[in-house]
Amino acid sequence: MRIRTRYWGLGGLLALAATLVLLAAVPSSASAGAQHVRWDIVSTTGVPPGPLNPGGHASATAPNGGGTITLTGSGTFVAPAGGGSSAATGGGTWATSSGASGTYTVTGLVSWVNAGPQAPTTPPFIDNIDHGTRVNGTAVLKIAFSDGSEGVLTIGCHGPGAPPGIFEGIATTKGFTTYYIVPDPVPGVDAGRTNFHVR
Repeated sequence: MRIRTRYWGLGGLLALAATLVLLAAVPSSASAGAQHVRWDIVSTTGVPPGPLNPGGHASATAPNGGGTITLTGSGTFVAPAGGGSSAATGGGTWATSSGASGTYTVTGLVSWVNAGPQAPTTPPFIDNIDHGTRVNGTAVLKIAFSDGSEGVLTIGCHGPGAPPGIFEGIATTKGFTTYYIVPDPVPGVDAGRTNFHVR
């Protein structure tokens, strides 16, 4: 009996030591998986070698006669391996088809999914943002509007080599209004395009 008790005690100590080692490893692996991302509503004609610049605009429409909203903007966020984050910055301007307008500020990251690096193009894009590797993906950000309303901004980047299912442009909520009808960008028209850069 004494021998068994001694071995059970040793087994318990080994199990506790293994658990402590695993717990100590989790934060470092989570921080290693964090991505530093810049997002932009870009200005470009959309086809290479048209340059990618910050300062563009994109629109989305609400159903049932809810009108259209147009946003400008850029910012950054740190996306941890496990989900949302308050480490988000940026914002821009907003204007609706009803004539209201103002600014908005990013208050947090809800989610980020990196859909992989953009495929090379011939000729290559002239990237005047150049903040790391251009990637496709989808980000959802919490935003606060200057008129006191709140919402979420969804940014989709369907660049070269993107998998199916990602829209190109923005969708947003503002209060109860859902501007979720996203038009496809028109070739040669400088509107409705976004980009992500990851470092």
